[in-house]
Amino acid sequence: MQPAPITPVPTPTSQPYWDALADGRVELQRCSECDTWVYYPRARCPHCLSSDLAWHEVSGKGVVYTFTVARQPTTPAFAEVDDPIIAVVELDEGVRVTTSLEEIEPADVRVGMRVEPVFAPAEDGMVILRHRPARDG
Repeated sequence: MQPAPITPVPTPTSQPYWDALADGRVELQRCSECDTWVYYPRARCPHCLSSDLAWHEVSGKGVVYTFTVARQPTTPAFAEVDDPIIAVVELDEGVRVTTSLEEIEPADVRVGMRVEPVFAPAEDGMVILRHRPARDG
């Protein structure tokens, strides 16, 4: 059984991120002043404090940076899920995102393994970014 999505509440700043996921795309902000990728969505670059941030489509692919298997539920959304795998994935752009892994057994997850995005719909219409082992290696 997959985790029940924890429904986010979009803000004006984060809405483009959620809209892209709903369209089956991953978009991140990038600072036009210093070229830094920015995640989570925000109004100013955390590196140079510029407000000149633009949205760019990325593949959503990356590698498992770290992970844990939650043998005890961490939230009510995971109460009925057997051993959800919570991971930090370093996207190819260098940004790290917290996600959950699908289509893999906990014993098969490895730090450094390639993963690709999964666009998981929630009951309320929101789409959540998750990851699974990359099919192209």
